[in-house]
Order: sequence, then structure tokens, then C-alpha cells
Amino acid sequence: MAKYEIRVPALAVRQGERRLYSFAVDGKKLPLFATVSRIHRDEDQQLGGYQRPEALAHIAAIKRYLESSDPVLPNALVIAFDERVKFEETGSSEAGACFGEVVIPVDEELPDEEKPGWIVDGQQRSAAIREARIEDFPVFVTAFVTDSVAEQRSQFILVNSTKPLPKGLIYELLPSTPAGDLPVALLRRRYPALLLERLNFDEDSPLQFRIRTPTAAEGTIKDNSILKMLSASIEDGALYRYFDSETGEGDTESMLTLVKNYWEAVATCFPDAWDQPPRKSRLAHGAGIAALGSLMDEIAYTLGEERIPSSEEFATELGLIADECHWTKGTWKFGPGETCTWNELQNTPGDILRLTDHLLNLYRAARQPVGLEREAA
Repeated sequence: MAKYEIRVPALAVRQGERRLYSFAVDGKKLPLFATVSRIHRDEDQQLGGYQRPEALAHIAAIKRYLESSDPVLPNALVIAFDERVKFEETGSSEAGACFGEVVIPVDEELPDEEKPGWIVDGQQRSAAIREARIEDFPVFVTAFVTDSVAEQRSQFILVNSTKPLPKGLIYELLPSTPAGDLPVALLRRRYPALLLERLNFDEDSPLQFRIRTPTAAEGTIKDNSILKMLSASIEDGALYRYFDSETGEGDTESMLTLVKNYWEAVATCFPDAWDQPPRKSRLAHGAGIAALGSLMDEIAYTLGEERIPSSEEFATELGLIADECHWTKGTWKFGPGETCTWNELQNTPGDILRLTDHLLNLYRAARQPVGLEREAA
């Protein structure tokens, strides 16, 4: 196997502190120096990579088009190179741009993970070119140089944030993406996503491996349900006091302790419902997660804002209404003439509001005598 260089004429443009390189290269040669960083978890459950799996149907459609009589792919692929790739300047032009050559080292014996380029945007197009029955196909490339995987993830999110990229993939990448690189809409999701990651992979978490994400496909609780629950609590609930809205950061360990203690209590009070998937238990369903999240805020407030209740304390409070909950069978009695069988509850705003109000009212009614007795004592 050979070692050599690919040299391509390029235009370098400076944007702030970053230099971008624009050039054309035969798409059939892309696999020689660039690969895709697949999102995964290592043995320690640390996040690696950032790209979703190849969309085979999409690749097949592009491949058919490339094999047609007059194909055109005008959009540039985006590639992140490491420091092994160099730019040799040969001349300058206006607007901070200069001409030169991008020099890409090629070692045909290197495994994919050691190649100098990572495809940030365009993996389906590059795969289609690779598979197409054509001799060559030049493509445009926009490249930047960085050794930081975090920056590659940032660019991947920003490039794809206006496309139909799976939200679960973006949310799983957010915790390991620098906050300063994100738009406001994604920044608001970053901290809840960080908490979700810890809840799903911490060994002491009752939700360990229960949350379904791109790297934890065996989970049964939807990641978006947990994210909404956490976001609501941070914005106006029990987690609010641990969060600094100006910096977008918070007291992570205190938040996790509170949430873990509460959901440990939920698992203790409702063991049968806890072990079931959403189709068999509305506790693990979007409506149940949201409603129980609001109840978490209520109980934490009732027990005192200056401390974090233990799982035993949370369990005692949940026990006050446990007999009135119908997560896997029976009928919810929301009010006079207003009933709903357990499996009729849907993850809709109306049903979430009905269930939330019902649980809060049950708890407040059950708690009131306790409060009066304590005042009398």
C-alpha cells in the first residue's frame, strides 16, 4: 500500500479566527483521506463520534441519480481536517482570500479512524459516489482544520440544524458541544440534555439505560419526554434554584441528586408500572413522565426548598396517592363524570394537563390533613 500526497488548488477565506478552504476533488478519492465519525458510546459510556447511521434508501436514490445521464451535485461537502493537512499559499486576492494548494497526506494502510479528514456534512452523498458505477465525479468541498472533536460536533449541529436531522441525535451531542458555539434555541436544550446523559448512564441512576437515545436504543422511555420534564423543572420548578439562567450552567450534582432520589421513589412506589414499556404502562409514557415531573416539583416544594428530599421521603409522599394511580390497569377518575381508562391517556397537551392536574390535586388533598395536624401539634 502506498503513501503519497493529494494536492488540490484551493481558495482560503478567513472568517474571524478561522480559515476555510474551498476546493474540488474527485469524490471517488474521498475514502482515501476522509471518513465518517459514527456516534457511539465506549465501554465507559462516554460519547464518541457524531454522525447518524447511513440512510440506505437516501444513498440508493442519490446513486441512481449519479448513474443517470446528466447528474449535478452543486452543494459542497464539509470536511474537518486535522493538523496533518496543510495549505500552501501561492497568491492573494481581495476580501481576505488567498490562493494556494491544500496538501492532504494519504496512507492507504490507515484504518478509517486514523485518517486526517472527517466528513461533517455530506456523508450520504459521499457514500453514493463511492457506490455508484461511475469512474469519477468531482465535488466541491469546504474544509477547516481542527483537532477538536467538540468543534467538529459544533459544526455538524450548526450545518444540520435547519435540516430534518433527528432531534435525538442533536440532543445527545449537545452536552459535549461548547455552549458558546450554539444558537439560543439549542443552548436552552443543552443543560437538560447534559442531565439526561448523566441520568441515562450514571450507575446510581434509577433511569440508567431506560432512556432511548441514538446510542441507547434499548431504552423504553423517549428522550424527549425526559428532556421536557427536566426543562420544565429548570424553568419553573424544583431545579430552578440550582440553575443560573445568565450563564446557562447550574449545580449539576444537586440537580441530579434531587431527580435521582425522586425517580428512585417512583420505582419503589410503582414497581410493576416502572418495569413496563410505555405501551403497557402510562408511567413510562410521555404523559406519565410529564405529570410525575410536575409532582416532583410540588413534593420538593412542600418538603422545603432549602434541602433535597431523600428517596425515602419522596416515597412516603408518593405513597399518599399511590392507590389512586392507574398506570397499567383500571380507570382514572378525573372528576364527576370524567373518567379515562389507563391506556386511553395519550401524549397530548390536553391529556398531560388533565393527568398533571389530577395528580397535583390528589396530592394536595392527601397532604392537607397532614399539614393541619402538624400545625396543631
